[in-house]
Amino acid sequence: MSWVDDLEHRARVGLPAYVAGYVAAAAGGGECLAEELAGWEALRFRPRVLTDTGDVDLTTTVLGTPVRTPVLVAPMAQQVAAHPDGEAATGRAAAAAGSLLGVSTNTAVPFADVAATGAPWWYQVYVMADRGLTRLLVERAAAAGARALVLTLDTTALATDAPGGQGVEPTDWPPGPARARATALTSEDLADRDQGATAMARDLDADVVGWLAEVSGLPVLVKGVLRGDDAVRCLDAGAAGVVVSTHGGRRLGSSVTALRALPEVVAALDGRAEVLVDSGIRSGAHVAAALALGARAAFVGRPAWWGLAADGEAGVRSVLDRLTAELALVLRQVGAPSVRALAPDLLDPATLPARPR
Repeated sequence: MSWVDDLEHRARVGLPAYVAGYVAAAAGGGECLAEELAGWEALRFRPRVLTDTGDVDLTTTVLGTPVRTPVLVAPMAQQVAAHPDGEAATGRAAAAAGSLLGVSTNTAVPFADVAATGAPWWYQVYVMADRGLTRLLVERAAAAGARALVLTLDTTALATDAPGGQGVEPTDWPPGPARARATALTSEDLADRDQGATAMARDLDADVVGWLAEVSGLPVLVKGVLRGDDAVRCLDAGAAGVVVSTHGGRRLGSSVTALRALPEVVAALDGRAEVLVDSGIRSGAHVAAALALGARAAFVGRPAWWGLAADGEAGVRSVLDRLTAELALVLRQVGAPSVRALAPDLLDPATLPARPR
């Protein structure tokens, strides 16, 4: 059992079954998530020799923000179900680790509390059916110090399930703080709105990228990109970058994996914008492989959530520090003095998934 598996087990022990089921849920029969995990684990490196790795440099920037590690915290909902402090605890851990925090539209923690952690943070946007509500949210996030928006397009038709039928939505949970979400919207904001105003919009097109940039004054990344042609369309629409993601295997059971899509997206953008990746990242070796394939940084989701549930702020900090330490060790082992020295030739092409045609 890996340390991540052990962390998940410890986290689940203290959680209600419906919360644990929600976090574990995957689309379809879990095929995509299983392939994500297996794909990263199957990669093999081709180490270099006679390179000076006395000091390895893990620092980088993401959209101009300096970070001490390319291991970032993915936006995740229902963090208050893991720990009462939710994103405030996660943000403090990210700040201490020199990382960056993604904050979900569905956070129950006030933006001011997130900002107070000192961590740089990006606001993940689910565009709602009522665009006016989305505008309120992104304007408030920008005013509170968010440095970018992450437009999430990989869950517009989300369907998840979990063993035991526990993949229920938090709106179906028993009343209590754990089910709170999108609390940046007040009862006054929601007054006189149509029923379904907060549902995710299904009528999105390329114009939404420019609209979000205009109303927020922030750069916009598009999350959920799994095709090279889509990545180019996102940039042409004004995106500052893309996140290759299957939403942790929650988008579509028969979807291509993020790992399989990453080289195609990187090649299509050809250095024009930053590419980030998430879904199935469970070790420093996985992060190193993602960077070697052209990602600027990698988001981790469930491991950070499990750390929060198991040990609060210290648990998240431990996850980030351990993944970063593993990454530093891999750099030394493969002969790369910095994350910028990671390149595709360090990976055995025979262990890479076949690229989509």
